[in-house]
Amino acid sequence: MFPERKKAAAVKKEALMLQSLTDVQDTGDTLWAWAWAQPVERIVVKRPLRAPTLGDQTPSHTLSGKAVRFDVFVRQIEQGSTG
Repeated sequence: MFPERKKAAAVKKEALMLQSLTDVQDTGDTLWAWAWAQPVERIVVKRPLRAPTLGDQTPSHTLSGKAVRFDVFVRQIEQGSTG
């Protein structure tokens, strides 16, 4: 989800483990498509402050910090019939 690092410092062990589970070269489009296909009401994406948003959708709202921002996508999920 994050662009290629340009700094020399190593990432923390937890982040390194997460990067090994996902394709670091991936721009996040594959992960975004998977997340959007899940039956959840809200998707939160952590991005660098000036990075473009993922996917074609506009975030419902954004929470910005000094270095990162969280794009929040709130969706209406159809409830299955019960009975």
